[in-house]
Amino acid sequence: MEYRTRLQEEQVRKALARGKSVLLLGPRQTGKTTMLDRIKRDLYLSLVRPDVRQRYERDPGLLTGEVEALKGHGAKSIPVVFIDEVQKVPKLLDTIQDLIDRGKASFILTGSSAKKLKHGITPNLLPGRIVALRLDPFVLAEVDADTLENRLLYGALPGILACTHLTDRETDLASYVTTYLEEEVRSEAIVRNLGAFARFLELAAAESGQIVNARKLSQEIGVAHTTILGYYNILQDCLVAERIDPLIKSNTRKKLTRSPKYLFFDLGVRRLAAREGVRPARETWGLWFEQFVGLELLRCARAQQRRAQLRFWRDPDGPEIDWVIEENGCYLPVEVKWTDSPSSSDCRHLETFIKEYPQASEGFVVCRCPRRMRVSEHVTAIPWQTVDQLVLGSK
Repeated sequence: MEYRTRLQEEQVRKALARGKSVLLLGPRQTGKTTMLDRIKRDLYLSLVRPDVRQRYERDPGLLTGEVEALKGHGAKSIPVVFIDEVQKVPKLLDTIQDLIDRGKASFILTGSSAKKLKHGITPNLLPGRIVALRLDPFVLAEVDADTLENRLLYGALPGILACTHLTDRETDLASYVTTYLEEEVRSEAIVRNLGAFARFLELAAAESGQIVNARKLSQEIGVAHTTILGYYNILQDCLVAERIDPLIKSNTRKKLTRSPKYLFFDLGVRRLAAREGVRPARETWGLWFEQFVGLELLRCARAQQRRAQLRFWRDPDGPEIDWVIEENGCYLPVEVKWTDSPSSSDCRHLETFIKEYPQASEGFVVCRCPRRMRVSEHVTAIPWQTVDQLVLGSK
């Protein structure tokens, strides 16, 4: 598959042009190195390589001399240093901070885990000087449209989409789950009971997009519910899961759900981790579709560095809204329906939400309809292929 320009590429270039450094976080195989290979740099270090990693583990200060020598070799401007998988040598961050402080270089740092970075300097390295970005699997705006079913089954990792045969996608996803989730995530977890964590990983994947019931999971796995919450934190730190908190503000409803949901970062990885097949029931397609829309909204907002929060809204005794985009004090409610013929019954909860929250003036139903259509006074149905427009462009 030919290279596809990522939404974050221009942001990296602009940051470097202003003399800033960049921290680009993202799960493995989302294309961080491929994207950054298109940007000119004066020094490249891959801490994935054992010999390189061990060199700086022994003496992080070696980087100072190497960077200071760059300018002495004819560099016309401040040198750019690219360090891949920086979390593998957290001690290097002290040296990097010093070099940035003294104006010796601009850095492009990548990482696939926030967990190890937290043990050193936080990802907010030198506020005002480091631009923190996140690279996710492809969003709709970055790749040609595939069938919706394929997107739900195989996700959007660049390497997976590059496979033309679906059987190859399945094989590569299985390998990803085995080598990355089961080995790397568990090794970073530093948990004593690896069997319990492996079981948790499978159940957490299966329940992705559902409201978390830590006590139920703890009973199924045989560990404390506080341990389950700790496991979820590990998935967040390793950039495998996204925590989605509910909207709990209401003047009329007292029982709004307060427990969060978690979304796995990629639907294909989620399916293989949950050990699910490629022929789900119709009800399951709807659940996967809901997660797809949530991930798309989340990724697009993040790619644009919008100060938007993705939430959901649920009254256990009444209506619920799949997703609510909260930005600048305003709400945009979004329902997801596995239908190509939306009707007024599909938007009744949206109308209820809009009546209860003056911060919301309109709502949307994302479905499989061929084109936009008005379904009620305040609600429009839109094709799934245009869901990114709710965040990236005109609604």
